[in-house]
Amino acid sequence: MVEENSSTNETEAAYASVAERVIQPSLVKCEVHVPMSCFLDDANEIHLSGTGVIVYHSQSMGLVAIDKNTVVVSACDIMLSFAAFPIVIPGEVVFLDHVHNLTLVAYDPSALGPNGYSAVHAAELFPEPLLRRGDSVSLVRLSRTMQTISRKVNVINPYVSVYTEPNYRPRYRAINMEVIELDDDFGSTINGVLTDERGRVQALWGIFSNLSNKASHLDQITYGIPIYAISRVLEKIDYGANGPFRVINGVRRSLPLMRILEVELHPTLLSEARSFGLSDTWIQALFKKDSIRRQALKVTGCFAGSSAEKLLEQGDTLLAINKEPVTCFCDIEDACQALNNGDGKLCVTIFRQGTEKELLVGTDMRDGNGTTHAINWCGCTVQYPHSSVRALGFLPDEGHGVYVTCCLRGSAADRYGLDAFQWIVEINGKATPNLDAFIEVTKGLEHEGFVRVRTVKLNGKDQVLTLKQDLHYWPTVDLRFDPETAMWRRKVIKGLDFGSM
Repeated sequence: MVEENSSTNETEAAYASVAERVIQPSLVKCEVHVPMSCFLDDANEIHLSGTGVIVYHSQSMGLVAIDKNTVVVSACDIMLSFAAFPIVIPGEVVFLDHVHNLTLVAYDPSALGPNGYSAVHAAELFPEPLLRRGDSVSLVRLSRTMQTISRKVNVINPYVSVYTEPNYRPRYRAINMEVIELDDDFGSTINGVLTDERGRVQALWGIFSNLSNKASHLDQITYGIPIYAISRVLEKIDYGANGPFRVINGVRRSLPLMRILEVELHPTLLSEARSFGLSDTWIQALFKKDSIRRQALKVTGCFAGSSAEKLLEQGDTLLAINKEPVTCFCDIEDACQALNNGDGKLCVTIFRQGTEKELLVGTDMRDGNGTTHAINWCGCTVQYPHSSVRALGFLPDEGHGVYVTCCLRGSAADRYGLDAFQWIVEINGKATPNLDAFIEVTKGLEHEGFVRVRTVKLNGKDQVLTLKQDLHYWPTVDLRFDPETAMWRRKVIKGLDFGSM
């Protein structure tokens, strides 16, 4: 009995705080490897790693939450190392939250074995009450040697509006979300969790991509992501959702759909809104709704192809939704989620050029699968344009279903100037409005044959170029995700040694 107490005391002494000891069995190191043929959505790193937290752990399924900057796409290999038990097992991406910069990674609990299963447990999520300015929290993460590291910090602003500039390279960037800012700078490569003194998770400390037009390299920033964003998704997965089915550890599960207003918004101070002519009545109504933020939301752009594109304009100020004043992004999220059983339209009150207007604005549905279909052709990867491309507000009229998201160095596409970040709208004079049409056209092209390609760039300018196809080193390959097997399938459409398939 004395030896057992001594061992327990030594174990507790190894941790700097109660929070560190409590959260340690829930921390996971995620090692992510993205094949070069699967650089979808402008993923540009082969290897990434970071600290995730277990948010669900049962005999049938385990789920790890981590920022989307670390796990960008579902077409990747993920290995999970657990802080509580020395084992490495594979994981698979099951949900990509494009709104909150989050990814959920599933693992098979049976792979841990009996001892590993009992050593690991899900973190206790503590979404309410929300963090306030001055609150003390612990930032806990894993070191390279899988040691738990924590530091006490204070919240200086729990309502920071994330803003990352649109850039020449439309990679995923977080918009329309509020994050948590701390009083200490931990660098741009540290991720983990924010907990209270009892080890309950209040936020995920995540990395955000911030590639501006002025930077030639990928810049990053770190903020806290409120844990309620994860709690909402977990509740829908646990109790059943209305979204598409997919297989997780051999079990068919329904994953949630996200209804969103595909408009990029940015907060503006009420004092600035008053200077643009907003009435005192609305100023008082918005101030009464939220006396802390003291802001209104202004439209900076609409997603191309969205339901709101033809209705809302840049510079519009959102005043109310369904007659209720809106002052933050959560107000809009709540209004969208309340439409799940309705017609999908919001009654939006806006202020535009000195006048107030009421509009019926449609919303759009997104699943958490991300990009599930792509084609490798001549060394470039084409796909349907992802959300960050559509956020630029332009899609070519000739057809926008074949977007070049990546071009590998030394490939046939690279040698002849077929760059990434543009659309292929014609091949040898034949229209390619979508990926299926693109397959039909390209499978008839011969090895070492010259191909005339018409493209449209992000700025709307078109270009015609000629390239020489090389099917020996760069075969045409179809990549598709199969939700029934939870596997990516690679099918050679045409190659020098394979012929047509």
